[in-house]
Amino acid sequence: MFPSSHCTVCGHRLGALELIPVFSFLIQGGKCKHCKAKISWYYTIFELLTGILFFLSYWIFGFSASCFMALVLSSILVIIIISDYKYYIIPDEIIVIGIFLLAVGAFFLGGGSLQHFQWGKAFYQVWIALRDGFAAFLLMYCLKLFGDFLFKKESMGGGDIKLMFIVGMVLGFPLAVVSIFVASIIGLPIALIILKMKSTHVIPFGPFLSVATLLLFFLQWDWLDFLFIFAK
Repeated sequence: MFPSSHCTVCGHRLGALELIPVFSFLIQGGKCKHCKAKISWYYTIFELLTGILFFLSYWIFGFSASCFMALVLSSILVIIIISDYKYYIIPDEIIVIGIFLLAVGAFFLGGGSLQHFQWGKAFYQVWIALRDGFAAFLLMYCLKLFGDFLFKKESMGGGDIKLMFIVGMVLGFPLAVVSIFVASIIGLPIALIILKMKSTHVIPFGPFLSVATLLLFFLQWDWLDFLFIFAK
């Protein structure tokens, strides 16, 4: 929220007409209205991606607590994808805010309709979400310790471990484990391309885990469905 949106080159504070997602970029020809510096395509791509995810959230879940959780999850993971890919950082603020908002979503998801709200089930759903989040967090932490021992160096960033708390909350513990495998499958070919192009040995895992989580959440796959696909 702070500081407000501005040009990263000249510091010009963006007005209302410069803040329309996608369209402002196209109307201004991809340049700052004040200093004419080029604006990164990252902004437009992820504005469009966020819009698509918001549309899918309502289209799949309708006006419901699940839709709220989908909106929160989409917002959090899009930020994490950008931040981890560009800066190798998953901000703690995003994780903390995400856990709080997802807990709120779980509360209303468990309570049912407002006319016949069930407080006991609401609090129980929050407990389930936090429990599964912690279980996923603990699993990722153990994988990090094993990787550090195996490779004799840091194998995974702390941000990825904290991100698994979010993954566990929205997918549940069994499916959170599946998300790690899906992320690895998605990430392997992309990581090989990045290694060849950038000649770097540091590949952020957060973006792949975020994409895998979104796929599993929106497709509503169960972990048994995943095992069935491989069994065939």
